[in-house]
Amino acid sequence: MQEDSEKKITLLARVAAAAFYGFTSFFIIVANKVILTSYKFPSFQFLGLAQMVTGVVALFTAKQLSLIKYPDFAPDIFQRIWPLPVVFVGNLLCGLGGTKKISLPMFTVLRRFSILFTMIAEFWILGIKASKAIQLSVYLMIAGALVAGVFDLSFDTVGYVLIFINNVCTAANMVYTKKKLDAKDLGKYGLLFYNSVFMIIPVFCFTLYMGDMEKAYYYEHWGNPLFLVQFLLSCVLGFVLNYSIVLCTQVNSALTTTIIGVLKNLIVTYIGMVLGGDYKFSWLNFIGLNVSVIGSVIYTYLTFKRPAKPVVLEIVKPAEQV
Repeated sequence: MQEDSEKKITLLARVAAAAFYGFTSFFIIVANKVILTSYKFPSFQFLGLAQMVTGVVALFTAKQLSLIKYPDFAPDIFQRIWPLPVVFVGNLLCGLGGTKKISLPMFTVLRRFSILFTMIAEFWILGIKASKAIQLSVYLMIAGALVAGVFDLSFDTVGYVLIFINNVCTAANMVYTKKKLDAKDLGKYGLLFYNSVFMIIPVFCFTLYMGDMEKAYYYEHWGNPLFLVQFLLSCVLGFVLNYSIVLCTQVNSALTTTIIGVLKNLIVTYIGMVLGGDYKFSWLNFIGLNVSVIGSVIYTYLTFKRPAKPVVLEIVKPAEQV
């Protein structure tokens, strides 16, 4: 009876963490799209920097109030969490850039490639092999994404490149987060805090070099209360999203976290056809979108129908390659 209870609690925790991440990811995509497209905010780099600063301030304040714990700074921390800071900021900035450049339906469907990349990364880095049924559901999503991409009437080269980099960074971020959490040295709060701390200055310098600090300073809607509320909401959600990613990855798998992030796009896909006003409808594109959505639904069913453990390869990798 006790073992059954523990299994139920474990499954409940997995589903709750996944749902928390899904809802947070949905709301921040909508908030970012409104800010960057509807309000035409000129710099996604500045928005990303603001989200990072919000996270650092929130975590530092929570630690000072003894609400959370994470290790104090030490010279070897950067080495211990490498390469997470780089893939973290690449994931953040390229995701925001893609959101600005591409319509939400195409953004969400192209993000499904991150699932394939995560599945491959889990195999090579963590030694975890997905079942054949899960692999087939992922391939179905990718097939739909390819059809939708070929018939995308609002194709944007820069946007597609940013989303591709975003997908690679997402896969690396999920897998290495899982790996660092398993090490149990910094914990989820330490990873969140130091990921942002180490990258704030490089991102600030890059934003300054690109002239985006000046663009943001002279932006016309800073006096608009409605815009300010949504900008602040985006900053807070940026921190909450990062926390939900780490939490979901901790109790589930890197691939599950990625797929939940894509599954919530089922709603975003259809809302995005209206929101932002930059989606151009075509039947073949619409069919591709729906095929990819069906693949997402099938994967979710396969993942959560039972609390199954991942298949671990019997091959033991050398310590220096792990």
